[in-house]
Amino acid sequence: MINKTNYNTMSTKTPWWIRVPVLFFLIFGLMEYFVDSGDKPAIIEYPITQFFMLLVLMILIAIELILSSIENIMFQTLSEEGKERYLATKNKKMEWTWVNNLMKRLTRTKSIEREEEIIMDHNYDGIRELDNVLPPWWVYLFYATIVFGVVYLVRFHVIGEYTQAEEYEQEVAAAKIEIEEYKKTAKDLVDASTVELLTDAADLSAGEKIFTTSCVVCHMADGGGGIGPNLTDEYWILGGGIKNVFNTISEGGRDGKGMVAWKQSFKPAEIAQVASYVISLGGTTPANPKAPEGDVWVDPNAPEPAQAAPDTQPAEQVSDSTDVVME
Repeated sequence: MINKTNYNTMSTKTPWWIRVPVLFFLIFGLMEYFVDSGDKPAIIEYPITQFFMLLVLMILIAIELILSSIENIMFQTLSEEGKERYLATKNKKMEWTWVNNLMKRLTRTKSIEREEEIIMDHNYDGIRELDNVLPPWWVYLFYATIVFGVVYLVRFHVIGEYTQAEEYEQEVAAAKIEIEEYKKTAKDLVDASTVELLTDAADLSAGEKIFTTSCVVCHMADGGGGIGPNLTDEYWILGGGIKNVFNTISEGGRDGKGMVAWKQSFKPAEIAQVASYVISLGGTTPANPKAPEGDVWVDPNAPEPAQAAPDTQPAEQVSDSTDVVME
């Protein structure tokens, strides 16, 4: 009885090289789920978690070593017969009985020993033919295609639910909506053709910081201009408006004497912020404004000013003395 109890306790179905990785990645997944690390994995955002997972791995290995030692001690307490039974069970390969049974039901193949039951009379130079049945999985799949074909025929050719062209147009429309929603949160996808004027205080403040650190050398802190042009008047060398200013900052000014391109130094979202801040300087009064350069820029998309309506009030009628009726 003692040997049998020890034998059952020592028997394990799952080897250590499966238990350790499974438990390790299970703990790793739980850590990533419960630790809020934003867009980055917790193991990258918080280096302390790397030490934690290393500690977990060491503990799992230590547990396996302890279990192995206990197993060895218990093995020594077994009788010779118990040792043989234990080693035979341990060395026995794992058999997936239910998998084998499932494969037999799906294929209905005959074993080599039973091939004589399905051999045919045909003989081609010693080559014999087996009368195997169609595999059930193939038959079921064939029936499924028939059902699919009938449903498809009724749905699209009899009822006419929708056409492929309509489905394509719906998918394209849905994709465009998803793209626009994504662009709202992915500011770094902006370029000169899609940039919009930013009016939020946080964006303008960020743009002011970039302007202060990178632009005041040429344009002065108040935008009045120095080496670079005045940014507060209505004259622009390469065009005004958010799209032109964004493009100028990103790609640089005139060849040979203009501003350098900043697209390698700033992200598109940062260029949009500083361009919006530059636009906000328009109409302000700098201390020492530089003389205008370039041409007056008028937004081609701006609405035309409404014309004053003509005065339609009738003029006061002037009475003539000759119009007085004489009694």
